[in-house]
Amino acid sequence: MVSCVQTPTFTIFASSNIDMYPNLYYALRDLFGVEWEGLRFVNSFGFFVAIAFIVAAFILASELGRKSKQGLLQPSEMQVMVGEPASMMDLGLNFLLGFLLGYKILALFIMDKSATDDPQAFIFSTLGSWPAGIGLGLFFAGLKWWEKKKQLLAKPEKRTVRIWPQDRVGEITIIALIFGLLGAKLFDIFENWSGFLENPKAYLFSPAGLTMYGGLICAAIAIWIYARKHKIAIWHLNDAAAPALMIAYAIGRIGCQVAGDGDWGVYNSAYVLNNENEIVVAAPGDFTKTLDSNKTYFLKEYKSLEEVPHISFKKPGALSFLPDWMFAYNFPNNVNEEGVHIKGCEDVKYCNQLPAPVFPTPFYEVIASALLFLVLWLVRKRLKVPGQLFALYLIFNGLERFFVEKIRVNVKMNFLGLHPTQAEIISTFLFLSGLVLWFYLQKKQLKTASQE
Repeated sequence: MVSCVQTPTFTIFASSNIDMYPNLYYALRDLFGVEWEGLRFVNSFGFFVAIAFIVAAFILASELGRKSKQGLLQPSEMQVMVGEPASMMDLGLNFLLGFLLGYKILALFIMDKSATDDPQAFIFSTLGSWPAGIGLGLFFAGLKWWEKKKQLLAKPEKRTVRIWPQDRVGEITIIALIFGLLGAKLFDIFENWSGFLENPKAYLFSPAGLTMYGGLICAAIAIWIYARKHKIAIWHLNDAAAPALMIAYAIGRIGCQVAGDGDWGVYNSAYVLNNENEIVVAAPGDFTKTLDSNKTYFLKEYKSLEEVPHISFKKPGALSFLPDWMFAYNFPNNVNEEGVHIKGCEDVKYCNQLPAPVFPTPFYEVIASALLFLVLWLVRKRLKVPGQLFALYLIFNGLERFFVEKIRVNVKMNFLGLHPTQAEIISTFLFLSGLVLWFYLQKKQLKTASQE
């Protein structure tokens, strides 16, 4: 029983089989020995994504506030009506929000366990609790009606309010969440187009399959449109978002590693699993034996055993103090239920592990992104040209993702006779865009300075 920051042989409670944490139920069961059934509905990856959004929003608000104090950002004014009763639109939207939460989220706790045993499948199904949905919908509508009633004036009046960019972080975060998820799903469909055509329903209504770059690109476009509408200086907004985006990515990748969601690398043939299910250094021929003994699994994934992607990389002697899982990990009890059955595992779900250890690329990206965040955070006040911090973020992001793709499992594309992954193409574009933007902004600043 381990988390992603422990060695695969370490055990806390002998009664538990879970090595990865597909949801918070297993995390608390391993770490504290408590079994709270309600936590089965909180996916580990989603939990860390939520934390990533919160941390990013805090950093973005802090940076926008700092820039506002320096006079680099200005507030916008808008007129609002105060003292009006709740409109039918207000009541309808609040009822709809409450209904959706009740129909799906509350239903997880009150419906028969047989219907909600797989929370993700339940959320994306048509099943739900009508009484819970209607009840919570009416409650939300009632709250809005009561809120407006307390603010009611005998004669509603129009007032002008000033809104600073940092006051809009809540709206920006919601936009990023909505369009980020849509973009991540769309780009995953494009990346796996043939599979989508075979079974479009499985792709559209599955919680699995999200492409980070798709989310980043679509969210960025939506936020830029929003910023232009509200007259927020775009380059200062980009600079404020750069460190927030980098640390959010690092936190999100923690979720990938903890849950074992499939974002791992190719097989590291320098290591294999022994009879005790421990990761050990492979002797000559051991990796081939592993392929042969798990031929049924590998041939489902690849056309032949010779096509199984692997790189042999043994832990350097200078890094002997580091645990082996940092170089080769088999992601036991992963959330995707990928691999072969674990002997002795009796849980209903999550009893699979990879038959051979792979490079734990989410862990590498956590470390790399955290370090790059520190660099961006330390230089953010030193770069005086608006937009250059964002350009540096594009360069860092492109470099980090391009190199990790060299050891990651991903779908190859046919692009101008080459066979890169979608992420390699986009990361190269981001890197080059960052370089061009850096020198363009630098040249523009020098030209402006010479004319003054």
